[in-house]
Amino acid sequence: MANRIFQGVVYQMKDAIDRIVGVVDDTGTIISCSELSKIGEVREGVAADRLTAGDSFVREGYTYHLFTSTKRNDYAVFVEGVDEPAAHYAALLAISLQNIKQYHDEKFDKANFIKNVVLDNILPGDIYAKARELHFATDVSRVVLLIRVTSGADISAYDVVSGLFPDKQKDFVFNISENDTVLVKEIKRGIDQRDIEKLATSIVDTLNGEHYIKAVIGIGTPIANVKDLATSFKEAQIAMEVGKVFDTEQTVISYDNLGIARLIYQLPTTLCEMFLKEVFKQGSIESLDAETLFTIQRFFENNLNVSETSRGLFVHRNTLVYRLEKIKKLTGLDLREFDDAIVFKVALMVKKYLSSSPAKY
Repeated sequence: MANRIFQGVVYQMKDAIDRIVGVVDDTGTIISCSELSKIGEVREGVAADRLTAGDSFVREGYTYHLFTSTKRNDYAVFVEGVDEPAAHYAALLAISLQNIKQYHDEKFDKANFIKNVVLDNILPGDIYAKARELHFATDVSRVVLLIRVTSGADISAYDVVSGLFPDKQKDFVFNISENDTVLVKEIKRGIDQRDIEKLATSIVDTLNGEHYIKAVIGIGTPIANVKDLATSFKEAQIAMEVGKVFDTEQTVISYDNLGIARLIYQLPTTLCEMFLKEVFKQGSIESLDAETLFTIQRFFENNLNVSETSRGLFVHRNTLVYRLEKIKKLTGLDLREFDDAIVFKVALMVKKYLSSSPAKY
């Protein structure tokens, strides 16, 4: 990585100072050079002559100037010539490369730090110590978005999302699996859940519209401290899994909007099975055919309004009443009664949950 960082700078210096310039590592090997053919050569004796960062020395027609990266790796800039300008060029280039490398290392470390916090791979007591070391703001509001690719992977979703959020000091993007990408997004004051959902929708639209990648996004709750990022990530995972069971048409699922589905998802399956047996004492839910279940769904969507539902289904009001009476005889629940409707709605969700056979149970 250092080779690429240094090479971009030293290659441009060739025209600026009209001399061969390059960088050697602590073994004396040339890792970057304005003359590409020299990369890989070993400068014998160079490593042995070096002392501490900032030292300069001359050897075989080149001026060397040492510098040290934040990773404690030692490097030396070399410039063709042993005159005073060569020494100035070497010193200036050493300062520039050291700062560039330090910036890159800090940025890379911040991304790794955030990834470890999100995945709960760092002890709570170490979070603040590492944050201080990296000059990382711990009390900034952030939210975790989990982006899962469901089809179409000619281009990496990670690359697309990274391009959408170029400020690598505030927003962090990383992969946790082949299909899952995490975005840790800094949010400003006044940003509410709807704004975050709009942002997620725009990501889904960009992936699908411009790159033909179908994806769904789970959104955790916003947090005010870096130590809570792991919680927001877990919530994004739950939102994704609950949406997969209860709301398969949605591409953006927010943990805050899961409602009763979140509660049902967290119940043991044995308890859910007991609940269904108690609700449907008179008859099994399996006795309801597809047409009847469709009628029930529309009835709920129209807030238990018989007239609105019959119009939506293009059936006579009496036909709908007959169907509701049939449901009452089969299940013992009158969907026109609010309490019975609630029980039936929850029972349908529980049945759907059990049918999905979640692996965690």
